[in-house]
Amino acid sequence: MRILSVFFITLWLFAACAEKKPASKNEFIIGRGQMPAIAKANDNSLHIVYGTGDSIMYSFSTDLGKSFSPASLIAILPDLAASHTRGPQIAATKNGLVVLACNGAGDIFSYHNSGAGNWLPAAKVNDVDTVAKENLMALSADGQYAYAVWLDLRGNKHNKIYGARSDDGGKSWTKNTMIYTSPDSTVCECCKPSVAVQGNNVYVMFRNWLKGNRDMYLIQSADGGNTFGEAQKLGNGNWALDGCPMDGGSLAIGTNGAVQTVWRREDKLYTATPGFPEKEIGNGKGSSMDIQNGKNVYSWIENGEIVIKTAAGKRQSPGKGKQPVLKAITNDQLLCVWENDQQIHATIINN
Repeated sequence: MRILSVFFITLWLFAACAEKKPASKNEFIIGRGQMPAIAKANDNSLHIVYGTGDSIMYSFSTDLGKSFSPASLIAILPDLAASHTRGPQIAATKNGLVVLACNGAGDIFSYHNSGAGNWLPAAKVNDVDTVAKENLMALSADGQYAYAVWLDLRGNKHNKIYGARSDDGGKSWTKNTMIYTSPDSTVCECCKPSVAVQGNNVYVMFRNWLKGNRDMYLIQSADGGNTFGEAQKLGNGNWALDGCPMDGGSLAIGTNGAVQTVWRREDKLYTATPGFPEKEIGNGKGSSMDIQNGKNVYSWIENGEIVIKTAAGKRQSPGKGKQPVLKAITNDQLLCVWENDQQIHATIINN
């Protein structure tokens, strides 16, 4: 029976990793899966993680996205969350790569790769069992350490923003920190939070739920995530909504330390710097961003198409899909990764 099980798992993984013909010579199909995430290491290598079934899959590029390794298995996590903005996350630290993944029970698991080629299971991130039942989390690193944030139900069974830090590439995690609790009982229950790390600064963006409004808020730590200040609303407008938009936006930190954000209100997308009015950039949902040469670059979904707005202000579309994520790879090139028809696509975009 064990031999048959191994045979069918192997056969299934082969089918899951099988590539279809890409749409253009500049586009790669990494493999079958959902919910891709990207990390860029200090050596400029690019790392993609995604989910397919209960499998956490991984691919990398050492030539600035011109080619990618065959997809390989990090681990099998029963009841892996990998759909509807929920999926594995990846970050690069001085101690190697760290990947987080959540299961349906509400536990977050950490996997570590020191560069030797093998992924090792590390520690569970949440220090109270089964509190991340929404499976909505984010991960960021700035070389020295990694920081994770997620929606957490502990205590009163209402969603709050919690976080934890790892100083050893995901092998262990600190005692969990309560970052924000809504005075109106809960934050937005179905919107993924975002996190960005630079030096001792940790910025967390999330969709709140105050007085019936589903607006975006930003909160900052200046001591590596040990303590956080007051949450600050982004933009001047409000989104009164009796429901959840399932859209948490994205944020990035420039080399000058300035925080930039992009997020959705109704059917429009806005960018905002903390403390300043928001600026409309287009119509759509599912936005992602990065900073390239001091300028913001964006991706989002508009009428089922992936839209990319480059640093030069040009709009480009690699095709249909959802869940686009961007990473600046050179001064004039971007890597966009997205999913379409349960296939993970990647392409290089020139400014």
